Amino acid sequence: MNLFSKKYRKEKTDKPAWGGKSRGGYFGYRFFICLINRLGIRFAYLFLGLVVVHFIPFAPKATKSNWQYFRTIQGFGFFKSVGMLYLGYYRFGQILIDKIAVRSGHAQKYRYEFENYPAFLDLLDHSHGVILIGAHAGNWEIGGNFFGEYAKKINIVMFDAEYRKIKTVLDKNLNPVSHKIIPISETDFTHIYQIKDALEKGEYVCFQGDRFIGDKSTESVNFMGKPARFPLGPFLLATRFDVPVVFYYSMREKGMKYKFRFTMVNMDKNKKNRQFSLDLLNLYVNSLEKIVQEYPEQWFNYYDFWKK
Repeated sequence: MNLFSKKYRKEKTDKPAWGGKSRGGYFGYRFFICLINRLGIRFAYLFLGLVVVHFIPFAPKATKSNWQYFRTIQGFGFFKSVGMLYLGYYRFGQILIDKIAVRSGHAQKYRYEFENYPAFLDLLDHSHGVILIGAHAGNWEIGGNFFGEYAKKINIVMFDAEYRKIKTVLDKNLNPVSHKIIPISETDFTHIYQIKDALEKGEYVCFQGDRFIGDKSTESVNFMGKPARFPLGPFLLATRFDVPVVFYYSMREKGMKYKFRFTMVNMDKNKKNRQFSLDLLNLYVNSLEKIVQEYPEQWFNYYDFWKK
């Protein structure tokens, strides 16, 4: 199924609570792969409801950060926060199930809606390299399964620990993907050369702009009414390589439906490099804030993101 055919370092900070690995263990992935293939996607959703009830008390750190997010950041009342806590975990589980289902050959069971779709395709067709920046909100990675001929030019930048954990189980049990992975290593800078090479070849490099590990270049930005740190790296790279930038989100809607959102960034590039990067970061944070306000249950950073 080809939905994307032509038709249609400066300031350092302490290591954050997130250590570079996403939630979800080997057994969990294997279990849901079997469940989907034998009993179907909707049965997997049904079973997920029981898993979430178990997960809430047995993942205290994640639950605590989520509770603070709903109560303090979103400002929800007590009872609404209780419901959103359950819904947030449930939606995260649904999204993992959807990733597995799509790579298991069930892509046709989902529906899709696009924003700024023609302009996005035109940018891909006529630009010499593009940087896409998303977040750990919604099902960001799922779009790579529907880029068709464009998928071969997609390079997703991921932290090495996160990349290896997911790759081991999924690649062994599911259909292969067309897009490529650029793992970020903490021991060398090979990923920078891979990113440079991909962009110079006119390919697309995809970042998630809302996480960092250890002593990274970061910037404190007002996000959802409170200061939070964001990695400056993706925005510095966008400035250095002088390529178009697109903010991209894929959010789950009611039913088995996803909405793909593409925001092409237009900025004054006559500014100095660092100032341009900071302006680009602020535009990104503003776009992410709108997404988190509209889809509060689809914010999947399970640590104290607003930690001072």
